[in-house]
Amino acid sequence: MNIEQEESGAASPIKRRRFFSWLTIGWISFSAAAGGFLTMIIRFLFPNVLFEPPQSFKVGFPGDFQINEVDERFKQSQAVWIVRTNDGIYALSTVCTHLGCTPNWLITDSKFKCPCHGSGFRKSGINFEGPAPRPLERYKITLAEDGQIIIDKSVKFQYEKGQWDSPEAFLTV
Repeated sequence: MNIEQEESGAASPIKRRRFFSWLTIGWISFSAAAGGFLTMIIRFLFPNVLFEPPQSFKVGFPGDFQINEVDERFKQSQAVWIVRTNDGIYALSTVCTHLGCTPNWLITDSKFKCPCHGSGFRKSGINFEGPAPRPLERYKITLAEDGQIIIDKSVKFQYEKGQWDSPEAFLTV
């Protein structure tokens, strides 16, 4: 390049090797952007899904449950306690109404005690100590045609709304 070309501002011609290196960088950038966009579209088509156990399930026959006892067989798998009294059977939620912790059944004290903040619930699910603002919820409980008990967690009954008197909130045996 001579002095006259520099003073006139004329650009020097691009060399072939430099042109192809810029072209390669451009195509690599375009391919990376297109690949990222395609990855986002494919990810959008396959969202995260949490598979939960069915909301309605069988727990056995009424004779499988002892009178005046709390059955904890379904506490871990379904988050349900089955309680049988002289009057009937009902299904209680294992979720504390204060902050959602899981209370423990204390056989010796005959109560549910929440380990998080000390809420206490009677065998019926009524709250009597601690910060829990309301009783535990009950689930719909019915008999199937084959005589087994069916719990439906999609239908809840709340004591403060007077729903525990509903025929589906307990099973008379």
